[in-house]
Amino acid sequence: MRSPQTPPHPVHVIGASGRSGRAVCQALALRGTPVVPVIRNPARATGLPTPRIADLSGPTGPLRAALADATRIICTAHARHIPALLATAPATARLVCLGSTRKFTCWPDAHGKDVLLGEQALLASGHSGVILHPTMIYGAQGENTVQRLAAVLRLLPFTPLPGGGRALVQPIWQGDVTACILAALNKAWDGPHSLVIAGANAVPYRQFAAMVGAAAGLAPRPTIPVPAGLLMALAKLSACVPGLPRIGPDEIRRLLENKNFDITPMQTTLGVRPIGLAEGLHHTFFALGPKTPQA
Repeated sequence: MRSPQTPPHPVHVIGASGRSGRAVCQALALRGTPVVPVIRNPARATGLPTPRIADLSGPTGPLRAALADATRIICTAHARHIPALLATAPATARLVCLGSTRKFTCWPDAHGKDVLLGEQALLASGHSGVILHPTMIYGAQGENTVQRLAAVLRLLPFTPLPGGGRALVQPIWQGDVTACILAALNKAWDGPHSLVIAGANAVPYRQFAAMVGAAAGLAPRPTIPVPAGLLMALAKLSACVPGLPRIGPDEIRRLLENKNFDITPMQTTLGVRPIGLAEGLHHTFFALGPKTPQA
């Protein structure tokens, strides 16, 4: 007689009501893995199993109680909350946290600095786990990076880009981010680690914009080099133009730096081979449904 299988331990997902958090919860549910969502706002619990409420920026008591029985924790909240997680998580719990490749920017901002501080806290903690640093994530439900670009392109007969859009970008599809998180969750980490995750293709931003436009069903349009300073000044006016997506000056400036990464460590460590950019954009704009994450 076959002995019954031991049910898997539940996975505590911090930030479960966010884009990456919801994608992870859905993927775990498809695998039959119980999920304990940990969220800040009860109003955003729609579609999630019974959540536990804790504010990572508030008193540590509620978060400590929410994680008291945790053996595996996925934190999709901003990396600035990693110190609070380390202060409240059981010492034996395996951690998978999300950071950002913003930590590599030539123009550090609060977001990038906080990612670095979160990473430093994890690496100094001795806690077993990993912080994954994704490039630009696209294709998630409610994601607006690619959608905002498409909205801008719909309004213009040309694509204005600083430096002519020569800098490289290597976005990663949400399905591959989810696959990396699940692969990291199932890996027996010895101590803390840090790992960059990125898409299969690094392309010049002008090519990325053209691919987004094509996937959105727009006619091809020329790329016009525009000084970054002029674009940043125009970006400040975007909030005053009805129907025009808001674009921050810092976003314009980051279009001048290369954001390409070697994905060999990601593939070797996690066994995830990301899909190509064209396929990811096809999924994003034509709603082909979720692609089964690799693991």
